[in-house]
Amino acid sequence: MSNLVKRKPRDRQPLGLLLVVLAWSLAMGWLLALASNAQGVTTVGEIGTVDVVPAQYKLGQELYLENCATCHIALPPAVLPTQTWQNLLQDSQHYGVQLKPLINPPRILIWKYLQTFSRSQRQDEETPYRVNNSRYFKALHPGVKLQRPTQINSCVSCHPSANDFNFRRLSQEWE
Repeated sequence: MSNLVKRKPRDRQPLGLLLVVLAWSLAMGWLLALASNAQGVTTVGEIGTVDVVPAQYKLGQELYLENCATCHIALPPAVLPTQTWQNLLQDSQHYGVQLKPLINPPRILIWKYLQTFSRSQRQDEETPYRVNNSRYFKALHPGVKLQRPTQINSCVSCHPSANDFNFRRLSQEWE
């Protein structure tokens, strides 16, 4: 009769193992959530720029905006090919205006940012210097009837926050 009353210790092992696995999973999930919040992970809705810029390119982006957005709307690097950006950085004659050439290291930081976030150019393709000649710009604006001539400042008509380098927000007409 004493055999019927006694429980075997092995009966609790599956339940104990399940509790340990559950506690481990909760702890790891909590730690991962803390780690991702500590790194400043944001949702797409909070990101104003086109691309999420890793920390190593942030200074290059800031210098790009500081040097280019003071005179006109700064374009996202992805709308023009890498070769266009390289030529623009090397040429002090900028669309009819003589600019003070950028010096290193700021020029190198800006170049690394632009090179990383721009796109490649086909070998048979002519280097575009106007957005309306860029196949990338056209691909990003399918079905959009662009005014002629297309000017950088006209971006605001569809992207009201373009002056703040936010091309995600669209006007009511395009939402």
